Amino acid sequence: MDAVIREATPTDVPQILHCIKELARFEKEPDAVTISEKELLSEGFGEDALFTCFVAERAEEIVGIALVYFRFSTWKGRTLHLEDLIVTQDQRGKGIGKALYQRVIQYAYEQGVERLEWVVLDWNQGAIDFYEKSGATLLKNWYLAQMDPNAMKTYLDRNT
Repeated sequence: MDAVIREATPTDVPQILHCIKELARFEKEPDAVTISEKELLSEGFGEDALFTCFVAERAEEIVGIALVYFRFSTWKGRTLHLEDLIVTQDQRGKGIGKALYQRVIQYAYEQGVERLEWVVLDWNQGAIDFYEKSGATLLKNWYLAQMDPNAMKTYLDRNT
């Protein structure tokens, strides 16, 4: 694998957003991405950055990303959440995803967190197999719960 894995810089933001949009298409949600380059830049870089992003670069092109952020567990303390690990479709199968995954694990270990966690879609069997083979435990007895702004407003309107 000839890709370089490094921490993202502000100049990478347009290509990072491109990867995010490619993931949305892969996950059959092409219109779901509402984040902008401006928001990625303001939230991900600087003194109060909310996330860290690692990029895989080949021939001066970003061909993959891994975006992580810290969380807090009442049982474990500080944990790291892998929000997305993305490799562009034309670069899959070349070891780039594994290299990004390894960098995230190294980062989590260096940060001294008690847990590294992420979610995977139940139909993404290739990713499921990869994660299980790597030694990750898939918790199949938990549901991921989410509320969008409309659901939040509806709940608040009914309960306040």
